[in-house]
Amino acid sequence: MSVIPALGLGTFRVAPDITTQSVRTALELGYRHIDTAVHYENEAAVGAGIRESGVNRDEICVTTKVWFDSLRHRAVLDSLEASRERLGVGVIDVALVHWPSVDGVPVAETIGAMREAVDAGLIRHYGVSNFTGPLLDEAVGVPGGDAIVTNQIEVNPFFANRADVDATHRHGIKVTAYMPLGEGRVQRDPVIAAIAERHGVDAPQIACAWLLARGMLVITASRSVEHQRANLRALDVRLSDDELASIDALDCGARNANPPFAPWNRA
Repeated sequence: MSVIPALGLGTFRVAPDITTQSVRTALELGYRHIDTAVHYENEAAVGAGIRESGVNRDEICVTTKVWFDSLRHRAVLDSLEASRERLGVGVIDVALVHWPSVDGVPVAETIGAMREAVDAGLIRHYGVSNFTGPLLDEAVGVPGGDAIVTNQIEVNPFFANRADVDATHRHGIKVTAYMPLGEGRVQRDPVIAAIAERHGVDAPQIACAWLLARGMLVITASRSVEHQRANLRALDVRLSDDELASIDALDCGARNANPPFAPWNRA
């Protein structure tokens, strides 16, 4: 069983004043995973939403991420301590390496710092994000690499990211899928629309249900109560083999998260 709940609320590109309300309403509706990052600059707002929700802290999984400029041993620990203070939580449930190092910091050094953070009570678990298959192979092979709990990567019907998904699953590590709606493309696709109509739900729930059926965890960035409530229905959608295959066939390699420093863009 994953230490991370199947469906979580993402806070990427959500302003702090909206983040607090979004987190609070999501938790009140039943979400139990909240995803943030140092780079999102809204950790304090996430913490406020958690406190305002009244939900028992022990029921909530909080994920944050260390930015790629803080991957040296001491910098990792300092970043996590600062995140814990901004979030206002006693311990961070899951800490991720947001992107692989861009300046040659050995992954063994970063993972070693994560292990130390667990021992120090700063975090409970750790993982990685945006790691390609070869980079994940390397990370798993260093001391402490066997404790990586997830690789958070972009996956949606139009970017199945099969090589990295398969590499992650091969290690027995959970994929957490972000950008599950393909930056809005899911809502415009006729194949997904037809499947959604058959199940009496909306297109976003079908995309999330497809990811869940493929053994992944999902992060959605729903701001409104209506969308948050609707997306929870994905947990109850059961897609047929034919429907899953129809969605599989939509993959066209349309990546959205593609910054110049991404590992796949490096020479």
